[in-house]
Amino acid sequence: MKNINYIVCLLAFLLSILGCKRILDVENVSAFDPNKVWNDPQLAQAYLNNIYHNVFGGWPVDNGRNADELFGNLEVDAVNTSSDAFKRWPYATVRNINILLSEIDKGRLSASIKDPIKGQAYFMSAFLYFNTVIYHGGVPIIDKPQGINDELRVKRNSTKECFDFIESNLQKAATLLPDKYTGDNRGKIDKATVLAFLGRVLLYKASPQFHPTNPYGNTDWAKAYEANKQAKDQLAVLGYDLNPDYAGIWSKNNKGNKETIFSVIFKKTSKANGRREDSCRPLSESKNSTGGDQPIWEMIEAYPMKDGFQIGTSPTYTYNLQTYWMNRDPRFYASIVYNGALYELSGKTGRKQYTAAGVAHQDDMFGPGQNYPRTGFYPLKGMDPTLEQTNVTNNETDWIELRYAEVLLNFAEAANETGKFNEALDILMRIRKRAGIDPGANNLYGFGANLGKDDMRKAIHRERRIEFVFEGKRFDDLRRTRSLNIIDGMRKNGLLATLREGKKPADGGAYLLKPEDFIYNVLPLLGNGTNVMSTPNTYYFFPINKVEIDKNPNLVQNVGWDGGTFNPTLE
Repeated sequence: MKNINYIVCLLAFLLSILGCKRILDVENVSAFDPNKVWNDPQLAQAYLNNIYHNVFGGWPVDNGRNADELFGNLEVDAVNTSSDAFKRWPYATVRNINILLSEIDKGRLSASIKDPIKGQAYFMSAFLYFNTVIYHGGVPIIDKPQGINDELRVKRNSTKECFDFIESNLQKAATLLPDKYTGDNRGKIDKATVLAFLGRVLLYKASPQFHPTNPYGNTDWAKAYEANKQAKDQLAVLGYDLNPDYAGIWSKNNKGNKETIFSVIFKKTSKANGRREDSCRPLSESKNSTGGDQPIWEMIEAYPMKDGFQIGTSPTYTYNLQTYWMNRDPRFYASIVYNGALYELSGKTGRKQYTAAGVAHQDDMFGPGQNYPRTGFYPLKGMDPTLEQTNVTNNETDWIELRYAEVLLNFAEAANETGKFNEALDILMRIRKRAGIDPGANNLYGFGANLGKDDMRKAIHRERRIEFVFEGKRFDDLRRTRSLNIIDGMRKNGLLATLREGKKPADGGAYLLKPEDFIYNVLPLLGNGTNVMSTPNTYYFFPINKVEIDKNPNLVQNVGWDGGTFNPTLE
């Protein structure tokens, strides 16, 4: 039975990989011997490529709606055991990985061909399990392809056992992969990818999410420090560093820059619309949809001033709501489109983006009486303004799953928790220097000279929020640090722009109006449900879908959900 299931599964894979020309040359696919896959480098690579497609996605548009970044809301009972929301159960893909790992050594592929394939497969297994564990805690470890009659009729492994399994697979991957893929091989998992990801894994393992009773004194922090230090140092030897220009990290003309460790590559001839430009542009310059990744007023306020001080605390730059856009962290201008800002979409030289009624296109404006989910802001980070409106789905911006800035900030966080405050501060200053923050008279880029451990921790978390905006990290960071209380009960706001008296609305059509030609007021968001966020403590670990519980009587639900008794933490 297991052999028949394996053959059926493999044939389905091969038939689905239309891009592999060798498969199309097979005269009788129904009689195809699946053993040939592990004797043919092209077929083996095609099998692996299909797994890539199922493991890695693109830009996580609207992920920030679950936190304090973007328009959208988590209302009361947004998560329950019977819906698909916040559920991960990747065992169909895990099975395909296990088939590869159990069968590839039976073929005649040379070690130079099969070892990297195995290494990439081990990494993808670790990647899937990690993303499942941070949602649900320990889950069943399946490391061999199972038959239909016994699939997943197993108990949940402990969270510790799952982390051990993830680390083991990453260690195996590291021994089988080259240090760094470049050129036509860019986008493949390599040892650099493994090192960076292991640092992320161990940061989570040490975190308050998994150590609620001993969040910052547990021994896993030392391991997280060592792993992230190794990643930081070895990646630097391989040539990785911060890209000099923050905005340029995502430029289509700067693909594979030195900050990029692992990317999902997008090309308009084969795989396009990586940034989902059609969803994230203002509707007046897009087609079919809009509203994606619209930052809220609270996100705008989070950006510090140009000297690195939080708004209202800067000794150099005065902050005022009516000039909120002035003298801000340069990453603000690289990431956010605001009312009156230059946004030359579709090749329209001098075009400015307006959001005020009577000035903006009716599809783009924010204000009372509008039936659209608008905030008064649009995303700029990763967008390609040069695309014509009719061509917006051809955005070629790669999704960068791992970049060097994350490695550095992961290291800084672990350094701080292990008492190495100066090492953490050095990283924060390095990030801010690249961002273009003023060094200040003391060359500390807005940081105090004697930050305590708690203050440093908060500073690192604030820096992550700014650095990784739109990259889908904020909600998981709040869960990882057990900080959901920050957004529980939160009401999200937008910014209403109203044309000042004496200014001509028609000047908007000529792009003559400037941001200072408007009066600004903060208003609750429209069309945002109840506009009250609900993020109870049970959201630190989401429930396993009731469908899976019902299918497998050996599965036990998490504590806090439907009377579950499984403890998903490490304590």
